[in-house]
Amino acid sequence: MTAETDYGKAAIAMMKSDFKSKGPATLERVLKQDEAQALCSEYPSDVPKDKAAALEASQLKTVKYPADGKYLGNWKEGEKVAQNGRGMQSSDKVGSVNGGNCYACHQISKEEISFGNIGPSLYQYGKLRGQSEDMMKYTWAKIYNAQAFTACSNMPRFGHNGILEEKQIKDVMALLLDPASPVNK
Repeated sequence: MTAETDYGKAAIAMMKSDFKSKGPATLERVLKQDEAQALCSEYPSDVPKDKAAALEASQLKTVKYPADGKYLGNWKEGEKVAQNGRGMQSSDKVGSVNGGNCYACHQISKEEISFGNIGPSLYQYGKLRGQSEDMMKYTWAKIYNAQAFTACSNMPRFGHNGILEEKQIKDVMALLLDPASPVNK
């Protein structure tokens, strides 16, 4: 047995003994890794290009586009999703509505003065990129599963992991792409 395997087993044993499931924060959710999480754990700082390309291709296949073919919801509701940092925490009720917490990493609107800079600025996102079918599909897929474009991205896989519902993703899409949204003013 390798030391890495021993450390992994010891870490899992420690988590099983110390972590208590409560609300949506469950031990199963913490311990179960999918293909992307396993690869990113194996290569925490630099995923080999061939493995990154394979992961991105497999993750793109997981994207579920809107059932009705409509990408845009209500930008005002999208702003609420972007501002809401709650969700999937032990203090939340099971089934409660999650937020996107988008401002934690991105500048989105000019009016919001408190935002993170881990992710790129999304201010004037739609104004600069337009609303072509390709841009709509790209933006949807990026929100749904960011690892479809950047292996081991820090951006949550909002749709893939069930953090946001389809309607919420549509609303965030409208926030980013609707010409009436303050993002595009």
